[in-house]
Amino acid sequence: MKRILITGASGFIGGYLVDEALRRGYEVWAGVRSSSSLRGLQGKGVKLIDLQYADSQALTAQLREIASTVGPWHYVIHNAGLTKTLKVSDFDKVNHQYTATLTEALAAVGCKPEKFVLMSSLSSYGPVREHSDEPISESDPQRPDSRYGRSKQMAEQVVRSQKHFPYVILRPTGVYGPGEKDYLVEIKSVMSGFDFKAGMRPQRLTFIYVRDLVAVALTALEKEEANGRAFFVADGDVHTDSGFAKMIKDVVGKRFLISVRIPLCISYLACIFSELAGRITHKAPTLNTDKYRIIRQRNWVCDVVPLREILGFTPEYDLKKGLEETVKQLQNGEK
Repeated sequence: MKRILITGASGFIGGYLVDEALRRGYEVWAGVRSSSSLRGLQGKGVKLIDLQYADSQALTAQLREIASTVGPWHYVIHNAGLTKTLKVSDFDKVNHQYTATLTEALAAVGCKPEKFVLMSSLSSYGPVREHSDEPISESDPQRPDSRYGRSKQMAEQVVRSQKHFPYVILRPTGVYGPGEKDYLVEIKSVMSGFDFKAGMRPQRLTFIYVRDLVAVALTALEKEEANGRAFFVADGDVHTDSGFAKMIKDVVGKRFLISVRIPLCISYLACIFSELAGRITHKAPTLNTDKYRIIRQRNWVCDVVPLREILGFTPEYDLKKGLEETVKQLQNGEK
């Protein structure tokens, strides 16, 4: 039985990665923080490990002990990271520097995996195709304008520059599904009869259902042709922000929907106030000034041809099917 380490295992995507790895017969090691809720991992037979990213010596000692007792992990999916924070400097620390610490420690103690998958983001490219309907392509220059996007780009550079083990980089677009919180805000807003969109010009959006994303990640581990490659991960369909809201409306069975477009300048003010409120409550808000740079981007279409041709990916879920499952489980109070 092959061993796999999944970092960020207690989070939204991480929990689904654990379930898919177990389904495929792996011995799963779940990288979690001591402060994380372990409710979704209990009773599944996974081995828990609190990786000491902030202390390179302690992390090296952890990995040395594992390598000497059970051997190295065959595979690593590095999914741990921040998508929102009160301190924007934490994006670089957690998403970039911790990736470097982990890869260096794996190499230093002979705990080298057969393959390392980095969960990056389409945000690592930034608004490179804002005045075109063409999809963002791997050949485009990476010009992230958010601190989050830059931290993901720098994590990619870390993984690309190391020569110790094969890697694959995944850049998912908007990931949704049961348990995801950001899109849940919009779903609940539509359920209440309101749809608020930022910007007077429509966004062109792409999505990937979480179960499809984790299937891609595990397939990337198992396909040698993926080695050294980076893939945009989306289901291949393109939607407008208005079309997305209408689909939610249809799925939840709402007869009437009041749609309001908010100018970007007003949206920016809302992000400022949300960020200030977060500092007062000491909770990272969904909206903040770094997230605003992502909100204002209009074109989120990406090239998924390599994903289909090299990994043989065909999505099981289109947006309507994925939303139906998400809303159903929301209404039933499930994950």
